[in-house]
Amino acid sequence: MDISQTPVAILIFVSTIALSLYTLYKDHNLLNNLILHPYSLVRYNRYYTLITSGFVHGSVMHLMFNMFSFLFFAFQLESIVGSFRFTIIYFGSLILADLTTVFKQKDNQNYSALGASGAISAVVFSTIMYIPTAKMSVMLLPIGIPAFIFGPLYLSYCYYAAKHQQDNVNHDAHLWGALAGVILTIILDPSVIQHFLSFF
Repeated sequence: MDISQTPVAILIFVSTIALSLYTLYKDHNLLNNLILHPYSLVRYNRYYTLITSGFVHGSVMHLMFNMFSFLFFAFQLESIVGSFRFTIIYFGSLILADLTTVFKQKDNQNYSALGASGAISAVVFSTIMYIPTAKMSVMLLPIGIPAFIFGPLYLSYCYYAAKHQQDNVNHDAHLWGALAGVILTIILDPSVIQHFLSFF
């Protein structure tokens, strides 16, 4: 991998790790200022948290899981679509995924969210549009599943999990991030539809 061809991905990767670790171990006040708190965003215009919340994480495991996913897909995607389109897909999906959370939780003073999961879901699904037959796997199922099958299964799981919330994971961000990634990819490169269909 030639990182000179993926400057945006390397910048996001390094800055996310650095800022996440710094706020986890050195500056919790900064962490609190950067997380997405929909109640405060609406009332105190903390719009910047739509972006900054994607650069901090709640634990090292949370950070590692997201950064491993980022490493596997983001650099490849930027090399395919170019830095400009990659930037739009990543940050556009991060904002759109967070906005759905804001609308849902804007009156809940006790709700906050952080992490790059929405944007990374977008990167994964944008990559699926370009390489639908790539093999993908999850930790509990090490057998590779074709990406075009994995995608709908993942979206179905996110939809179900969001409707029957039983953990602290923001499944809405995963779902809407993935959908935003597909939509933005098609807007930026309409030919990707024909490309995707040509694999079948």
